[in-house]
Amino acid sequence: MIVSVHTEEWAAIRPFRITGKEWTSFESVVVELGREGFAGRGEALGVYYAGDTLAAMVAAVERIAPDLERGLSRVELQEALPPGGARNAVDAALWDLEAKSAGTTVWAMTGITPRALQTVYTIGIDERDAMVAQARGATGHPLLKVKLDANDVVGRIEGIRRARPDARIVVDANQGWSFAQLREVAPQLQRLRVEMIEQPLPVGGDAQLEGYDSPVPLAADESCLTVADLDLAEARYDRINIKLDKAGGLTHALTLATAARARGLGLMIGCMAGSSLAMAPAFVLGCITDLVDIDGPLLQKRDRLAGMTYSNGLVHPPDPALWG
Repeated sequence: MIVSVHTEEWAAIRPFRITGKEWTSFESVVVELGREGFAGRGEALGVYYAGDTLAAMVAAVERIAPDLERGLSRVELQEALPPGGARNAVDAALWDLEAKSAGTTVWAMTGITPRALQTVYTIGIDERDAMVAQARGATGHPLLKVKLDANDVVGRIEGIRRARPDARIVVDANQGWSFAQLREVAPQLQRLRVEMIEQPLPVGGDAQLEGYDSPVPLAADESCLTVADLDLAEARYDRINIKLDKAGGLTHALTLATAARARGLGLMIGCMAGSSLAMAPAFVLGCITDLVDIDGPLLQKRDRLAGMTYSNGLVHPPDPALWG
């Protein structure tokens, strides 16, 4: 096995803001694995709030490179690296390499049937008028995901709802609210036909959600990274947002999805942004989830060649030339 790892940077179309964080570009780690004339690739951005830096991810891949060269499997990878971006990038590259070297596809390997998926179009935090204008201009996207902090929550959504009475809307607070604020705004968001509130409270500060009957379904993002977090997620949330960078790759994400379904939790697939190479493995999971948030390439000025096709709010299965 030949192992290669490098970093990339993709410029954002506009500054992308969430609670406590802003990006003007998206940086990722790309792992390439070669064997007997075949090559597999994987891309990961890492989990910024868990200290998943580019340098740390590259160092983690380099640390297990000798094991990969000796033929480390995806199953063994789950123990060789902890959940996070580095494991995700390697895991995706191994899936891709396995499919190509066996002359098959990820769809045949997983038993999942590919289909076009409706994905959210994400509107980052900005002044109310700017967010409303972006929503108004996104007429080709029937499903909007609106990032919010603690300021002007209802006013922003009222403006977006007036501009887009046709749209389905979900919101994401990225840990930015208090429990008191959630209880205050949730009924108003229900009135505005918001379908989901994602991660309203900080990780470690969401115990108050136990026993709370929210008028709008709640989803755990930062509060549910892996299977280990499901007990608390089940007690506090209605659904979970699975991200491959958090789960450490498609292999564990499939296990997490199965376990969450068994507990009656709804599922969504999310992303940490990224190019189509990062979206392709997430697309596989998207085919078995309830809500899809893999619009990373739409936030960038450019995407890689053989990229995912986005049209009329839909994202289509990846070209095998890209991945899988």
